[in-house]
Amino acid sequence: MKARALRLAIAAALPLLTFLLAAKPEQRVRLLPQFTPHQTLRYQIETRLTISGTTTTPIDNPEGASLLKQTVSMLVRLDVLDAQPGTATGMGRVRLRATYEKSTATSETDAYDPQAAALEDQFTRLGGHSMEFTIEPDGKLSSITGLEDILSNPTAAQSVRSWMSGLSSGASFPQAGIVIGQKWTNEQPLTGTPLGGLMWRTEAIYLRNEPCRAASPPATSAPATPLTNALPAVKNAAPPSAATDESCAVILTRFEILHHPSRDDATPEDYRRNGLRTSGTWTGKGESLDSISLSTGMVASSTQTSSQEMDFQILSALTGTRLLYKGRVHSETDITLLPQSTPVPSP
Repeated sequence: MKARALRLAIAAALPLLTFLLAAKPEQRVRLLPQFTPHQTLRYQIETRLTISGTTTTPIDNPEGASLLKQTVSMLVRLDVLDAQPGTATGMGRVRLRATYEKSTATSETDAYDPQAAALEDQFTRLGGHSMEFTIEPDGKLSSITGLEDILSNPTAAQSVRSWMSGLSSGASFPQAGIVIGQKWTNEQPLTGTPLGGLMWRTEAIYLRNEPCRAASPPATSAPATPLTNALPAVKNAAPPSAATDESCAVILTRFEILHHPSRDDATPEDYRRNGLRTSGTWTGKGESLDSISLSTGMVASSTQTSSQEMDFQILSALTGTRLLYKGRVHSETDITLLPQSTPVPSP
């Protein structure tokens, strides 16, 4: 009886064992953007920025603005000038031209702020202008030409660089490929700030695959929703239009600013060379929810939110003049790849 029961148990387990032995390991994907020469892409970019803070200088201005709200809307055409062949684990070097077919900005302040007006004008003047840049095999930007001529304001220039970097986010993912549920981290220096030793740390997770939804520019008037709370809504979002059955990988990335000082003095070298000394704190965190095409590696959509808090001072070693700044920056950005047939709106 025991032998018969054992034979029956083995027979019952055979189908399961056969399935387990035949099952293939979970397939890894590499989300490397695949650019081709003479290719043209269009992205709609919407950014909402809120800056609050106070600046203390030797010349006090009690009527100075302490709150700035700005909305920027851009339509960017990307033309691939040159694309070198990639490998199985890395993309080839790509040269692109970005043309701002449309660029508008509006600002709101609690007092007259000439810098806000100048920044608004800078974004508006982008319309009709072009710049060229290269995406290296590791996803980093190089050989940017035309940007500084168009945007002399560092804040505006950094905003433009941010979306350009997002085009090749897949190039910084693990070279061995990723599977659903996998997490990975990355750290890189945060440059362009008055404090040294700052690092931008990211932790990403491959959530799932889903159809790439039909692109539609997001409404700028909608209230902001934290990405962590919006995930269920994104998962159950409306299906794509009948014009596309493309699948996308959904990547959630959380990031924060950390301080890893290499010395007691936090002054960056470019400030030090100009006789300045800096000190203070700079913190921040945020999230990005990206939808990346499994077939082309192109970013189909990206929703980003971030908040940064600054409390620092800049001191002149020669004159003793001191500038103190304390403030907060909150930004929201929506990037959407438009269908090939989308008409270009008139300026």
